[in-house]
Amino acid sequence: MYDYLIVGAGLYGATFAERARAAGKRSLVIERRDHIGGNCYTEKVEGIDVHCYGAHIFHTNHPAVWAYVNRFAEFNNFVNSPVANYKGQLFNLPFNMNTFHAMWGVKTPAEAQAMIERQRHAAGIEEPSNLEEQAVSLVGHDIYEMLVKGYTEKQWGRPCRELPASIIKRLPVRLTFDNNYFNARWQGIPERGYTALVEKMLEGTEVCLSTDFLADREHFESLARKVVYTGPMDAFFDFCFGPLEYRSLKFKTRVENCSNYQGVAVMNYTDRETPYTRVIEHKHFNPVESRRTVVTEEYPATWTLGDEPFYPVNDARNATLFQRYLLLAEQHPNVIFGGRLGQYRYFDMDKVILEALMKARAELGVSFEDEKPEDRNMPLGAVNSEKRTGEA
Repeated sequence: MYDYLIVGAGLYGATFAERARAAGKRSLVIERRDHIGGNCYTEKVEGIDVHCYGAHIFHTNHPAVWAYVNRFAEFNNFVNSPVANYKGQLFNLPFNMNTFHAMWGVKTPAEAQAMIERQRHAAGIEEPSNLEEQAVSLVGHDIYEMLVKGYTEKQWGRPCRELPASIIKRLPVRLTFDNNYFNARWQGIPERGYTALVEKMLEGTEVCLSTDFLADREHFESLARKVVYTGPMDAFFDFCFGPLEYRSLKFKTRVENCSNYQGVAVMNYTDRETPYTRVIEHKHFNPVESRRTVVTEEYPATWTLGDEPFYPVNDARNATLFQRYLLLAEQHPNVIFGGRLGQYRYFDMDKVILEALMKARAELGVSFEDEKPEDRNMPLGAVNSEKRTGEA
């Protein structure tokens, strides 16, 4: 009946479905949850678009991806400028001159650089072997202790000394007074929310919600020539080599009887004692006039089978285990594994869409860029990686 059975109605599945429809193919999208949109799903509460699975800010340096998403939604000009709260002291993120001034009272880039260098030298770390040593070598002891250590240990559920240095090798350190968190040419939030964006992408494609592919795999596989699978790869193979490891999240959302609760969309709580990592005030993503506001506390959680998987744990053990599953996946040429769970990689939203566009081009022979003359000189593989002026 179908050319493609697409398992998962998140960004990867929706992008592939849209491209398949553009190529004249017929797809069926099935989704285990009762809604589309994956983890970027938004719903209205008090007239406010609530990010139900944590803050999602779209940002990209890729012109073709930006052009693509703007076909389905209008984006506002939201700029992500989170604040770190350490036991009541507030600091701007990412680490920049505003942070260094609040931390040390320094006023010039030279003074900030000198302070960091002194703390680096005092630590005596030549080749960082774990996350703690990597962080201290990048930003010094003070910032590590107050703004990195507690937050990171809550997020990953283990001491920083037991985490690989690679997690924060690209920690942004700017010697400018710039609170824009993302070094991206384009960023913003869909004005009608992410659910409306994905709904537009899936127009003309049949979608079945609350439908578990793994509960009746033989039946669903019989419906289509190929399967695009965006669920966990280890689950597809019945965990035959054992489960891959994730970190999970829990959310506590409430309505506050005030129009402005914290004055910023995202506030990170970086001390170890506060059980949540951040508080999200959703109306700041896409401001609306309302007497009340909606806030969400985000709690990192240990993941066990049956919990929602959020962050792949990319340590040596899991990397080796994933390679075993990858070799098994290569024996299934009629299954395309994609997305954060299907590829066991943490992806920003633009990278998920880019992966799906590239796979669709290889599979279907259709390229979004070929649909508009002005896009033809924007190859999908060309990502602008220039760093911001003044960024160390």
